[in-house]
Amino acid sequence: MDKIIKVVIALGGNALEDKSMPSTAEAQLEVVKRTCEYLAEISCTGYEIAIVHGNGPQVGRLLLASETAKDVTPAMPFDVCGAMTQGYIGYHIQQGLKHSLAKRNRILPVVTIVTQVVVNKNDQAFNNPTKPIGMFYTEEEAKRITDEKGYIMKEDAGRGWRRVVPSPMPEKIVEVDTIKRLWDSTIAIACGGGGIPVVENEDGSVEGIAAVIDKDLAAEKLAEDIGADILMILTEVEKVSINFKKPNQQDLSFMTVKEAEKYMEEGHFAPGSMLPKVMAAVKFVKSHPERKSIITSLYKSRDALNGLTGTVVQDN
Repeated sequence: MDKIIKVVIALGGNALEDKSMPSTAEAQLEVVKRTCEYLAEISCTGYEIAIVHGNGPQVGRLLLASETAKDVTPAMPFDVCGAMTQGYIGYHIQQGLKHSLAKRNRILPVVTIVTQVVVNKNDQAFNNPTKPIGMFYTEEEAKRITDEKGYIMKEDAGRGWRRVVPSPMPEKIVEVDTIKRLWDSTIAIACGGGGIPVVENEDGSVEGIAAVIDKDLAAEKLAEDIGADILMILTEVEKVSINFKKPNQQDLSFMTVKEAEKYMEEGHFAPGSMLPKVMAAVKFVKSHPERKSIITSLYKSRDALNGLTGTVVQDN
């Protein structure tokens, strides 16, 4: 590779959890170790990478545990739960990636940055929660949880019902200068779970707010701010599809911005699933004419970077 290419990689939930395994920290670590083999291969090919991970299942379980134990210990605020998941998921990725790189004789520091992301407290998302978190439930279970806890529950892309929370747009990454300073020498794990959502006060301070920022949109913001060449969004499917799970499903290898915006307007992508990924991909490409986004699965990530698969969003 003649030119060093900067890639921000957004890891989907399947890169952190295996549905066939128990939902434990130990099981997650095993899944993360497998994921890190693919990330190490990308790094060893010559790409400079940063990693953004989701936390939907993890923060949902942490909130549930905190609320269940409220008679013993005070329930954790939403933003604190987000920070905690950044810490322990980042710790797992650090362990796994450092080991995977060392096996390939590539010695690089890997560090997790507890990252705050500024949102607008007047964002309309606070009036229309859409971000799924936590476990999947049947419709009957979801109705019972709504009655008991007052949570807003919505069906999630045909996979079951989940709790949804506000998902405001990321406006500014507080620790971006730190990430830039580390870039040339270190693999940074940043904006975990979309970043800890905070709002700015008039005196310049920030404070947490109850929300979950979409990790793909946070990854896009990070990719813009550090001047990345590629935003790679890793999910469960190899390619983006229109008419998903219908007889006329069509897998897409390439989309222009105009085509992607048309498909979004036509409602082809589920709000809690593929829609924010395509939104992030489009926003990144629109930020600079030479940038491109790739949406694919973890297991096809290297092939996608080599142009062999995945869905590329680009305008040239």
